[in-house]
Formats: sequence, C-alpha cells, structure tokens
Amino acid sequence: MKRSLANWLDSGAPWVWINAGAVTLCLAMVFALLLLLGVKGLGHFWPRPVLQATYLAAEPPATIIGELAASETIAAGELNPVAPEEDQDEIERQLLKLGNRDITGSNFAWVFTGLLEDVSFPAELAVLERREWGNLYGYLDGLRQAGAAVLPAGASDGTGEARWSELHVRLDRARDLRREIERIERSIIADINFGMERLRLEERRLALAGGDSAGALRENARQREAFDAQYAEIRLRLLELNRQIQRDTALFRIADGSVVEIPVADIVRAYRPNAMGWAESLGMYFERLMEFLSGNPREANTEGGLLPALYGTAMMVMLMSVIVTPLGVVAGVYLSEYAPRGWLTRIIRVSVNNLAGVPSIVYGMFGLGFFIYLAGGEIDRLFYAESLPAPTFGTPGLLWASLTLALLTLPVVIVATEEGLGNVPASLREASLALGATQFETLWRVVLPLARPSMLTGLILAVARAAGEVAPLMLVGVVKLAPSLPLDTQFPYLHLEQQFMHLGYHVFDLATQSPNVEAAMPQAFATAFLLVAVVTALNLSAVVLRGRLRERYRAMDTGAWV
Repeated sequence: MKRSLANWLDSGAPWVWINAGAVTLCLAMVFALLLLLGVKGLGHFWPRPVLQATYLAAEPPATIIGELAASETIAAGELNPVAPEEDQDEIERQLLKLGNRDITGSNFAWVFTGLLEDVSFPAELAVLERREWGNLYGYLDGLRQAGAAVLPAGASDGTGEARWSELHVRLDRARDLRREIERIERSIIADINFGMERLRLEERRLALAGGDSAGALRENARQREAFDAQYAEIRLRLLELNRQIQRDTALFRIADGSVVEIPVADIVRAYRPNAMGWAESLGMYFERLMEFLSGNPREANTEGGLLPALYGTAMMVMLMSVIVTPLGVVAGVYLSEYAPRGWLTRIIRVSVNNLAGVPSIVYGMFGLGFFIYLAGGEIDRLFYAESLPAPTFGTPGLLWASLTLALLTLPVVIVATEEGLGNVPASLREASLALGATQFETLWRVVLPLARPSMLTGLILAVARAAGEVAPLMLVGVVKLAPSLPLDTQFPYLHLEQQFMHLGYHVFDLATQSPNVEAAMPQAFATAFLLVAVVTALNLSAVVLRGRLRERYRAMDTGAWV
C-alpha cells in the first residue's frame, strides 16, 4: 500500500489533479462572476411590476407608487420603525424606486413591508422613461395639443385604451421630429461649424505667416457669408421643428393625487408593466437591451445606452493593435533570431519581463509626461501654431491613449513572439539553410508561418488586457462623457486628438462618481458584464488558438511544442 502510494506520488499525478482543480476553480469563479453581473445587470432591463400601496409610517399615511428594487431583513430595533411587533426580532424592508424625482426630490426610498397596506398592481399604472429626471409613475389623465385638450377618435370621454393609443401616436411623431433635429445638428450644423473653424484657423495662419494675403482673406469672407446664410436658413428650420416637437403634452396623476403636465417630446418610452403579458415583457426587454447597446447615455450616464463607450473602446483597441503588433513582432524576432547571445541581450530580456510587472498607472504618468506634454506640445508648436494657446495634440486624446496601452502590452507580444519562434524545431531551420535559403528567407517562409499562431495568441492577450485597463486611461484620454465619436464624416475622419469614452472608466464612473447611486448600480453591473464578457471571450479565444496550435503540430513529435 505504501509502495503504491509512493509510486503514485512519484508519478506526478497529484500535481496534475491539483492543476486541474485550480483551473476548474478559476473557470468556476469567472463564470460565477459573469452570472452575478448578468443577473444584476441584464435583469434590470426586464419591465418590473409597479405597486401602489398605503404606507402607514408617513404622517398622515400616504399613497406610494414604485418598483421593487431590492429587499433585506434587518434587526427590529435597528432603525426603530413605526409600531414594530413586540416579539419580532427581525423585520423586512424594501427599496422602492419611486421616480418622480423632479417633484418629490427623491428617487428611491426604503419602506417597511409590514407597514404597507392595500397593496395592489393596477393595470392602468404607467411608467414613463424620460430624457431628464428619470422615471415618472402615474396614471394617464389626459392629452393636450398646443394647450387644448385632445379627445381621441372613437372615445366619447377620452379615457381608456383610446387615450393610451393616442399617446403612442404622438410619441412616434415626437421621435421622428427629434431624429430630424439630431440629424440637422450632427450633420449640417456640424459641417457649418467645422467650415467656420477651418476659416478662422486659415486666417490666423495667414496672419502668422505675414505677406500679402488680401485675396485669401476675401475668399474666406465670401465663404463665411455663405456659411452664415446657410446657418440662418437651418436655424429657421430648427426653430420650426422645436416648435412642432413641443406641441403635445400629457397629463399624469401621480401618487399624491396631483396632476403634472409632461411634454411628450421628453418621454423616451411609455408602458404599463402591470398590463403586459410575457410576450410583451420580452419584447420590451429586448428593446431596452438594444437601447443599452446602441443608444447614448442620459442622466449622468445612469440611464440610456453606452454606444460612445463601446465605440471608443473598440477604436482604442484597434489602434493599439496596429501599433503594438509590428513593434512587438519585430522586437521578438530580433531577440530570438538576430540578437547575439550575451549579457546585453540577457539584460534586454530581463527588462522586458520587468516591464510586464510595472503598475499600469506608471504607464499613464509616462504617457502624460512624454506623449502629451512633450511630443504633443511639440506637434502643436510645429504644425498647429494657429490653434495655440488651445492645444490640439498637447492634450489627452485617442492617439496618446493607444500609444500608452501599446507600451503597456508590448512585453506580452514580445514574449509570445519569442516563445512561438523558440518552439519551431531547429531541424526545420537547418533543412531550409541546407537547401540554400538565406537566413531571412528561412525566417520569412518557414519560421514565421509556424510561429504565427503564437504571435496571434500574444496579440489577443494584449488586446484583452488593454480592453480592461482603466488607470492609465484616466490620465491620457478617457472622459466621463464625450459629445462626439472619434470617427465621423469630417476630414480627417479619424480624429486622433479627440477624447473618448471607455467601458472600464464608464464602470468606474457609475460605481464611484454618480450622484444617484441606486439608479447607477444596474447600469454599472450591465456595463461590467459586457466588459468582462469581452475580456473573457478574448482570453478564451487565445486558449482555443493555443490548443489548435498544439493539435496542428502534434505530428511533429519534437518535444518542443507546448
């Protein structure tokens, strides 16, 4: 028995089981994290029932309307609720999202479950998602057009489903008008502003250069007059559209019995969750989920979508990949194939490995000092003197963020490239050289194709790390809210000097900087789920790629493939 146990220990099988258990535990933790973030974040988009009840803790008892956001059990005497049971050690309380923040001043409130009476879920209760001030809960009490009451067609008293249907007709009209306004502002007016700024910079450039520039100034004046005329025409069109979009209003009766008037144009979405079936709820869920992925943020990033953050993250990662791939591959090829075997090469390898352990915030400080203040300042002085003292490249932006993360991930690509080149059997090199190929031809046609999967694995791992970094980006380009995307229709189309939003910083901002923490948490969980899912998918793709590489060259039983 002892001998068999000793043989089993000497065989190395325990270490295999320990490693397998550790990998299984890590995978379980990753998927548990994804599950937690998914439940907390993605569950937020499902339309929840809205309750109406009388709360006895208020003086006098008041009617409250809201969504159940959370619940917990606390000690009975911890918060001294009104009229607790004498023999009750614990009591339950619920966090209700009351909405109507512009009216009541509060968005969430804790209530004690035992002090709620006459709890009901009326089918007529409506939820309004607004562009400002968050949700509003109440009953649709009427519609107005230019101040006059609207009686829906087919309804003698203007109540019921006819009124609700008429509200959605006017909502669709307001959405169409808003889309037209946004199109004008983001395309036509943006082009006019871009042209006016170009003329201003051209005039300043001529003034700095000196000489006879009267002809150029006259041409600029002519173009400016054309822009002014075009803007005056567009401004009249915008004024008319804004007048039309403010035409309709809706009257809602809220919890305290008062009636508030809401412009229909301020309503993003109106629905009655208590009257919705399973299919309708599922449709609303996907509608809100698509808005989250493709819409712009609202209410200090606590509502709406994260398209600018998703877009900015993708642009930064792609630009970083274009920068880091050739640098990392060339450095890895040099160290593996051409560098002399000596103390200098060993020092370089040790330095590369040490760079991989440097805290990311240090790279951010380097990017701020070297790229932005030094390189960016010189670029502005040499090529954008007409814009000074306003900086162009001497300020945080997409280019500097990409370069900083390229330096951060460069050791990963170098090490992966060296590993892939080192795993190529020496017999293949010798056979190629024996057939008369040069060292470069051997490298280009034999070694690099075989090492390509390892290099791609290193790039994927570098992208995964860069996508999740936040600390250096806070110094070199990321912002809380970017008014425009870094890629648009304005020359030069890709604006490398522009600041951008990032998924990781978006999570940080929601979790730590939001003025409305309860409202921000679901958005933070959903954004974190998306970010972790992307990083996990990239890392898993690297694992799968390495496995395919292992299978591809298993026939070449050299003992070097890992």
